[in-house]
Amino acid sequence: MDTNSRQHYLDNLKVFLTVLVIFHHAGQAYGDGGGWPYTPSNAAEVMPWIWHFFSVNAAFFMGLFFLISGYFVPTSYERQGASTFVKKKLMRLGVPLLFMGAIISVMSGKLEIAHMWYVESLLVFCLIYALIRCFCRPILKNSIPLTLIVLTLVALVMGIGSYFIRQVSPQDHWIWPFGIIPLPMEPAHYLQYVMMFVLGILARRFNWLTKMSNGIGMTSLLLGILFALGIYVRNGGWWSDFLGQWFGIYESFLCVFISFGLIWLFREKLNWSNRFLKWCSAQAYGAYVFHLLLMVALQFATDTVWMGAFGKFMFIGIVTTILAFAVTWLVRCIPGMKKVL
Repeated sequence: MDTNSRQHYLDNLKVFLTVLVIFHHAGQAYGDGGGWPYTPSNAAEVMPWIWHFFSVNAAFFMGLFFLISGYFVPTSYERQGASTFVKKKLMRLGVPLLFMGAIISVMSGKLEIAHMWYVESLLVFCLIYALIRCFCRPILKNSIPLTLIVLTLVALVMGIGSYFIRQVSPQDHWIWPFGIIPLPMEPAHYLQYVMMFVLGILARRFNWLTKMSNGIGMTSLLLGILFALGIYVRNGGWWSDFLGQWFGIYESFLCVFISFGLIWLFREKLNWSNRFLKWCSAQAYGAYVFHLLLMVALQFATDTVWMGAFGKFMFIGIVTTILAFAVTWLVRCIPGMKKVL
């Protein structure tokens, strides 16, 4: 499988994840999805069931973003060299972070970066990788084959670590380390993000994504779907109590298996491109950067328009997606902006 075909399915997967993030945020105003700057004036605009959607998404989608990002880091570093690699990461990640962070902070009246925590964390991970590579040689030999046992062990380590972290910092508890470092993080999920980024680097080194067999890919996808369904059927009773007690472990297995399952599915079924998909791929990062401000503005603008809770959720998700990709395209038409977005 050549480099171009490899990038097709990963590019398409990143577009899918970007749209999923937008819809995840679109639902937060209409369900218990954590703090959100907009609250519907109509109390009937609520979807109690949507917490299942939030829970499944949070279990894997940002971790999979980190894995895909980590996958491209070794090649980028070796092609560009340390200096150019760092400069480009500071440009592509640092500039949008500062720009959006300034806007969000002014609007909220406090130091805040909201969804840009992902961009900041990715920048930190890339800079740490570059620092390590200055002193350590890359892994070139002793390839570890990708097996279900390997995936299970990764999920188990991630899960046990997450379980103990959540004993002192439960899910949805965000902190600023030491109270002064501007790197907001959710400790309950942060081990997952670090491990998935590292897993992406190893996947590139050991060529896991292209070598993953159909048996491993299909099994991972089926297991991931079963773990996700386990959350959707959670509604009180012993099963809900069980998941509540061991959710850090359960969620980690969901993350690892559905991530590799989706990679396999996109590799086998969506490993192609056309002008529209290439256009979407080029705008995906900017759509992630811009979508939150566009969404909140749209929610306030349509507050008095009755569509029903689900109708409003779908409307906000669809229109924000279109606007975010279109605005990104317009911004990238400005000379020099393609280096940033």
